[in-house]
Amino acid sequence: MQGEWVSYWGDWEGRPFRVRVFPGGMTLSLDMHHKVRVYTYDATGRPWTFLLEGRVYRRALNGSMLVKWREPGGPRQRLRLPPEEARREEARAREYVAAWVQALRTGRARTRTPLPHRVWKLLERILAFDEARSREDAARYLQVYKPIGILPPDQYLSVVVQVTEGCSFNTCTFCTFYRDRPFRIKTPEALARHIQAVRDYLGEGLFLRRHLFLGDANALVVPMPRLLPLLEEVRRGFPEERFQEMYAFLDGFSGEKKSPEDYARLRALGLQRVYIGLESGDPDLLRFLRKPGTPQDAVHAVRAMKAGGLAVGVIVLLGAGGHRYAQGHVQHTVEVLRAMNLERGDLLYFSELVVTPEMPYARDALREGIRALTPEEQKAQMEAILKGLAYPKGGGPHVSKYDIREFVY
Repeated sequence: MQGEWVSYWGDWEGRPFRVRVFPGGMTLSLDMHHKVRVYTYDATGRPWTFLLEGRVYRRALNGSMLVKWREPGGPRQRLRLPPEEARREEARAREYVAAWVQALRTGRARTRTPLPHRVWKLLERILAFDEARSREDAARYLQVYKPIGILPPDQYLSVVVQVTEGCSFNTCTFCTFYRDRPFRIKTPEALARHIQAVRDYLGEGLFLRRHLFLGDANALVVPMPRLLPLLEEVRRGFPEERFQEMYAFLDGFSGEKKSPEDYARLRALGLQRVYIGLESGDPDLLRFLRKPGTPQDAVHAVRAMKAGGLAVGVIVLLGAGGHRYAQGHVQHTVEVLRAMNLERGDLLYFSELVVTPEMPYARDALREGIRALTPEEQKAQMEAILKGLAYPKGGGPHVSKYDIREFVY
């Protein structure tokens, strides 16, 4: 059953429910047609996602929880619960699931076909994932990983393998993800230990995920003589078919410049797409953001990747530099994106600038008297860039929003 999707329907005192078992976990849809409650757990019993009263709760491996909802006619709301509050939500879910399981055992809830042993085993794991187990699980995550700052939205279900730790330059004023650690390249031996620790930690929950993401912020900056043995170690550590594809970030501005032939070798090892934080095509704005290099560096990197057979994902930062840089940001970003020759199979992400008080960007913007763009103005900025690109219908890259506030690993 591990590779199958199987559903079981039943009735709980007049209320229909469904149990859905899938590779890596189980979803319980209870109180259907009344007050829907949906609980999803991985195959170890670890909580993953709850849908309760129109709100989505997503548990992170560090024990925190992201809650998302939208009031009628209003914007999307988000709240990140700290671990203590998240564990209370886990407990409420566990109590409700326990009541349903007890109803199954006493005959007050019945399924149309008997639940097999594997389903009962998963239910036992879910109920055993109590507060102590949740605390232990979150603590173990921090032993296996350095905190994972961000992933591209299409990679949220990947298994992160930290080939490197931190960011190789770590100067961008709008990013605080890696301020707490120096940049470090693992040795093949250290990487092998890390891979085994990741597999042991995720356990059967590994099958909930697909693909591999090479962390941290800039893994492909590693010179080829050191990078190739690391990717070969990743291949040995994850031989399953579902993990044959690899993805990674590269700043595109600094470090050793790789050739199309280099990228073709990485493609042969399973690398599929590289994500580049262009942020802007305006060199003056990049200097204000303390981003190393020039927009042309990013253009050359993208062209080399595509010549080597890779797809790319390019990230543009909306609202960066406020009104002062807005015109140049649009004009030069259009020019640079055109020069990259993005096509079908590539991704173009627009990410709204999210400023927090501890960011150097907040201090620099205040000192320079920069007025921030409103959400409406940021949306207009994205539309202006897309209008300038004029991708043909059905052609060009896939375009999407990228909200860093919604990342959960």
